[in-house]
Amino acid sequence: MASLLDSLDRFRLLKDREAAREVFRPEEPPHISLLRLADAGQLSGGLTVSFGVRADELVGPLTLAMGGAARRFKLVDVREQPRLELHILAGDVSERWEVEDLASFAHNLNDLYRTASDVRAIAVLGEWNDALQLLCVEKASLPRLLRERFFLPQNREVLERLTKRR
Repeated sequence: MASLLDSLDRFRLLKDREAAREVFRPEEPPHISLLRLADAGQLSGGLTVSFGVRADELVGPLTLAMGGAARRFKLVDVREQPRLELHILAGDVSERWEVEDLASFAHNLNDLYRTASDVRAIAVLGEWNDALQLLCVEKASLPRLLRERFFLPQNREVLERLTKRR
């Protein structure tokens, strides 16, 4: 069986194998090692987001990691009362989103760009060290990635639906 690092290399998700070896703990469950690698900044397309960060503060780094058409995503207005509301502009789409947390923001972005093949999907890996771990992955690799035992994203159902829309 291939190691987690080998699998991540195969999916082109590992930034620096030698640096990752220093963080990797083979005795841990693979999904925990994935969280540890994400937190250490060793995953290509990975983002570690502190709990105090709001969705409007995450727009730039997240849409950059998503790539493609998501790079042209615009935040037109932000309202804070009673819930965080974002007025977005993406191409000819103008919408208002009520955003409860960062995972719901990732859900909205995945839905907005569900048919855009040049935009990576956002996987919500989970929490580690008081931060949310996100991973932007190529939609073409999602079907294979979802079969891996180390890949247990919290938004698995959303990612599975994205593979069916291709």
